[in-house]
Amino acid sequence: MELTTEVYHRTENFIAEMPKKQRKEYGQFFTAPSTADFMASLASIDFNKHKLYILDAGAGSGVLSAAIIAHLREHGFTGEIELVCYETDSKVLPLLENNLGLINDSYNITYSIRTENYILSQVFGSSDTAHLYDFIIGNPPYKKIAKEAEEALAIPDVCYGAPNLYFLFWAMAIHNLKPGCEIVYIIPRSWTSGAYFAKFREYLFSNCVITHLHLFASRDKVFDGESVLQETIIVKVRKVTEQPLVVNITSSSTSDFSDVRKFEAPYNVIVSNRKYVFLVTDEKEAIALNRLSHLNGTLPSIALPMKTGVIVDFRNKEVLRDKPSEKTFPLFYSQHIRNGRVKWPVGKEGENICTDKQGFLQTNTNYLLVKRFTAKEEKRRLQCGIYLQSDHPEYAYISTQNKVNFIKCETPELVYGLFVLMNSTIYDTYYRVLNGSTQVNSTEINNMPVPDIDTIAAMGRQLMGHELTEQNCNTIIEQWIR
Repeated sequence: MELTTEVYHRTENFIAEMPKKQRKEYGQFFTAPSTADFMASLASIDFNKHKLYILDAGAGSGVLSAAIIAHLREHGFTGEIELVCYETDSKVLPLLENNLGLINDSYNITYSIRTENYILSQVFGSSDTAHLYDFIIGNPPYKKIAKEAEEALAIPDVCYGAPNLYFLFWAMAIHNLKPGCEIVYIIPRSWTSGAYFAKFREYLFSNCVITHLHLFASRDKVFDGESVLQETIIVKVRKVTEQPLVVNITSSSTSDFSDVRKFEAPYNVIVSNRKYVFLVTDEKEAIALNRLSHLNGTLPSIALPMKTGVIVDFRNKEVLRDKPSEKTFPLFYSQHIRNGRVKWPVGKEGENICTDKQGFLQTNTNYLLVKRFTAKEEKRRLQCGIYLQSDHPEYAYISTQNKVNFIKCETPELVYGLFVLMNSTIYDTYYRVLNGSTQVNSTEINNMPVPDIDTIAAMGRQLMGHELTEQNCNTIIEQWIR
């Protein structure tokens, strides 16, 4: 829309004059006009209302405000509009004031700018109805803060550890939203899983449902001219408790949204037991999630929890050895995971450990090892290797570096069975959808649905004696998980 573009052109001049380092202090990344217009297009607002109250917290230069006002007016809303913008950056306030004046000249609205801290401006969870809105749009600041920060202490119900400002803004927005109304935010995807966001997700799903998710194929298509490290999504939520049957999913790989792809996925597949949110990009991924969602077990529930390797090698160099001796034990790194097996030794520095410290040693038994870190461009996120006690029966103990995860098993059949799961396409797909990072998190693996222990052992027996290929794992798993 022309208004959004004009507001952004003014913003570009502001960006050119302000160093990126200075903007980064505020967690400030300005929304591109095409993104702002797409976000505004997602709004489903009752045009029969005589007056609409719109909130843009962390408004920046007002690009999102321009987009939503233009969308409402150009699609036929003739009632009053009162726009409230929060912004604390004194350097951008004159630009915001000028841009809101331009919006008013074009579309006749009432607006106000509030310069206080949005999070601290009101009491979270109070029954005060003075701050309720019909629609909230936002690109909140992306910035980690200390757990003792004022903002974190103001919303303790959603915080765990050191929080990020973006989800505190989102939590306060939910508090400020009228029942039955909507929020559209552009945010990192990190809130969808992980322990740090668990309390926030609990609050979110106690008050709202997700109705739309938009995924970007590339980070550099979201904020023009910015190097944004986190993967970003657009999410729309409605403040109701009755779950819809489906979530609308869109995705794009161009900055102008000219190639938007659309499909629907079952709500209970996308929002898993109100614990995680799965960002599926196509029907194939949705089908994979739906197949696994029927399984009731987890690795801890069948006494096979995944854990993280026990030794941080660079902090304990004094116990590392390059060559084996009568006093050393094998130390497994991710480099030892090769073609589905754990190959040791491979001539790597420090692949032996000389210690009697029990915290550094593990019983030499059967293990499945899984790499904790993989490169983003690699085909598989889950890369694992089988280690059997019979591989090196001469040792009473082994050890694992903390860049690998491991699952301890009583029998070789269980190791092979777990390999079938972790080396299959469906489980790799499941994990990629659950976690967009390149780190394999044991907490999340331990929450993935798995078959019962007897089924895992049976799958392992089928694989034993055959090549450890993804295709063989897929063939076996198809027989057991339909």
